[in-house]
Amino acid sequence: MTINDRQNELIEEFSMFDDWMEKYEYIIDLGKEVTGIADDLKTDDYLVKGCQSRVWLIPSNKSGRVYFDADSDAIITRGLVGMVTRVLSDATPKEILESDLFFVDKIGLKEHLSPTRSNGLVSMIKKIKTYALAYTAKAN
Repeated sequence: MTINDRQNELIEEFSMFDDWMEKYEYIIDLGKEVTGIADDLKTDDYLVKGCQSRVWLIPSNKSGRVYFDADSDAIITRGLVGMVTRVLSDATPKEILESDLFFVDKIGLKEHLSPTRSNGLVSMIKKIKTYALAYTAKAN
């Protein structure tokens, strides 16, 4: 499944909800599905800067594909990082770097998230792309 396939899947899931309260509840449900990470891995090395809540992203590279484990101390933020990692995990660094994350606009996140959560979402995406860039540099 490609990044765009996973984005379209999320867009379709969110299209089932009529109002934003239902969508927020779904984001919370998605947050509950995030496996999380062990407390001893919740270090500053993996902390995403720019998020109001604490968010940790741990990358791994297996056979040229990047995977992310994530966690947050806030349930909505945990849902947001869960969506981003769901879309971008199991992709090559090149695919991650070239991705256009249109699901953010299509779902309506930009209009309905608070400015601090919106900035946090941007920070999560930047951190993931930074990890992808590092894997690309390491491979070359």
